Amino acid sequence: MIASYITATDLPPISAPTIEYSLLAPLFIIAGTAVLGVIVEAFWPRPTRFLTQAILAAVGIIVAFGDTIWVFQDLEVIEGGRLARGTIAAEGALAIDGPGVFGWGILLIFGLMSMLLFAERRLEGGLSAFTGRAADAPGSASEAEAVRNRIEHTEVFPLAMFALVGMMLFATSNDLLTMFVALEVLSLPLYLLCGLARRRRLLSQEAALKYFLLGAFSSVFFLYGIALTYGFAGSFRLSDIDVAVTNRTGGENMLLAAIALMAVGLLFKIGAAPFHTWTPDVYQGAPTPVTAFMAAGTKAAAFLALLRVFFVAFGGSSWDWRPTIVVIAVITMFLGAVVSISQTDVKRMLAYSSIAHAGFLLVGFVGAYAGAPDSDRVTSVSSILFYLTVYGVSSIGAFAVVTLVRDSGGETTHLSKWAGLGKKSPLLAGSFALFMLSFAGIPLTGGFIGKWAIFSAAWSGGFWWLVVIGVLVSALAAYFYVRVIVLMFFADPVGEGPTIAVPSILTTVVIVVAVVVTFGLGIIPGPVLDLAQHAGAFVR
Repeated sequence: MIASYITATDLPPISAPTIEYSLLAPLFIIAGTAVLGVIVEAFWPRPTRFLTQAILAAVGIIVAFGDTIWVFQDLEVIEGGRLARGTIAAEGALAIDGPGVFGWGILLIFGLMSMLLFAERRLEGGLSAFTGRAADAPGSASEAEAVRNRIEHTEVFPLAMFALVGMMLFATSNDLLTMFVALEVLSLPLYLLCGLARRRRLLSQEAALKYFLLGAFSSVFFLYGIALTYGFAGSFRLSDIDVAVTNRTGGENMLLAAIALMAVGLLFKIGAAPFHTWTPDVYQGAPTPVTAFMAAGTKAAAFLALLRVFFVAFGGSSWDWRPTIVVIAVITMFLGAVVSISQTDVKRMLAYSSIAHAGFLLVGFVGAYAGAPDSDRVTSVSSILFYLTVYGVSSIGAFAVVTLVRDSGGETTHLSKWAGLGKKSPLLAGSFALFMLSFAGIPLTGGFIGKWAIFSAAWSGGFWWLVVIGVLVSALAAYFYVRVIVLMFFADPVGEGPTIAVPSILTTVVIVVAVVVTFGLGIIPGPVLDLAQHAGAFVR
């Protein structure tokens, strides 16, 4: 018997992976901030822990935003012109391109504004909006003890940082496995955050449970779609999937099933019908700062992932998925607009408004207009980026206003309690009215320019009839926005009227910034719209 021996010198060399640390630095900064927050939670003295966590989160986001600006400016133009800017990084796992880095920027802005709301402590008598100890049963003696001892749940800041890094990773994932990991990283902390409200804890815990169960269910659909996609293409990388889809010679049923299953997982995250049922319950039950964070950040990250998957990986099969997305867009717009009219709770109304806006965004998505290299027309990608910016900032501002309208039980979100708000606090009611007008797409607000941009892209893509439907639904949706404005300024208050809490500088800054951005992008949209257009297309 002849024995053969393999020495170490006979093995092929294993090359170390190439990681572009300078391009990925914003991700590492936010991830490092989250990990440092966990260490602070374990070892920092409790009396100053909340302030330390809030400052750490804010500083981490600001530093990451500054580095994101540098990364965006340093992206190289490829594919012969303004069609795409950026590169594939981390051994093909991430695409650091114009739309992705622009998405990083708006996600970090949303994150910073949300962290200011997280850190607000004046509204609850010196405590935050989060329960002191999540393990305490609602109404129990241990919960009363935690309130008496002024214990606060400071883990919310590192949880939010982990969710933020998941959103950023989700927006730039270039292979499906990385995208699934990012989906779970952004979702799991949000499931926890939804159940940590200081007031109405049972409602908050119910919202967290619903979000967890339905979110896990949608993740399974997404994962099964990834498995079928790999079976069809033999690769998880989006560019390889695109080659397999373009040159397909068989396996049509597997491809269609894969597209359908992945669409379910992504449409759930953006709150599109018929995968929207979690949205009103979770928006209503979650702590309002968390609702603001989800409404802006999760929708932006999910839409960027949706665009990347369907434009890059499944672009060669657009005639297979586009008719279905058109139907979903129409249903989502109508459902969000019509059901909003019957809502009597402000947070549920904003939830159905969010569903309607998901439908409007899908109008720009199905147009799939990429533009010519020498054209100045707004593309589908740039129009959606601009719309997400406007909608996200206005949503956070609207939920910030919600935190200030209160009664003896905390936030009062029933619309009847908002009657006469304009007489009680004209500035606060005027700010909320501006956000409502922006959601309705009224001129001189950022929402008008956003809707013009997505409708223009859909029209350029040949879907003029869908634009007509979108305009009609926008007119219908304007009814319930105007109804709230009329209620605030022209209805008589019930009893003594709404009570307005005096916020700290943190919530005040959030509302002021949201008002300035919402109004400013309606008057001078050029710089941000040009920046979104300059982001270009996705790299492959």
